[in-house]
Amino acid sequence: MPEPVGVRRAQAQRTRDGVLAAASAVFVEQGVQAPVRDIAERAGVGVGTIYRNFPTRADLVTAVYRHQIDTCTALAPQLLAESASPFTALTRWVDAFVEFLVTKHGLGAALGSGDPGLENLHALMLDTLVPACATLLDACAADDEIRPGITAYTLMRAIGNLCITGPDYDQADAQRMVATLLAGCRRPA
Repeated sequence: MPEPVGVRRAQAQRTRDGVLAAASAVFVEQGVQAPVRDIAERAGVGVGTIYRNFPTRADLVTAVYRHQIDTCTALAPQLLAESASPFTALTRWVDAFVEFLVTKHGLGAALGSGDPGLENLHALMLDTLVPACATLLDACAADDEIRPGITAYTLMRAIGNLCITGPDYDQADAQRMVATLLAGCRRPA
């Protein structure tokens, strides 16, 4: 007797989620050009399963980062609701954004690769993360916690530039520099 449709859909979703989690971990370790077989092995599935769910590398990269972008975006209102001040919420959100940027080896190169399948990922980042940051900045401005004239896009570009790591500049360096940048954005008491 065949399994009910709902059971098959739930299993397919678990498989897809497992592949995305495995791809995310492998991308952190090896970059977005990691072999698909490494992702399949980590997920405990065959390579064909990955290609059935994600026909191209761009589809897989986009799906992984879409989930993480959505998570980072959803964090902004949550932090505003639970933080002592809008600037504290902004700081915590920027920490999560920095974590996202510095652990995604090869994302910058992938975005600049000219691969048309990844163009929507850059637009997604702009369309979702910039407004999330703007919400936090607006709350900070309303409480007179930041200097005037700071825009979400400019702040995020500056943060992105500070998060380009290399042999002599690691995640801890990026975090310190971003903290210094944020301190400079804060209105003196």
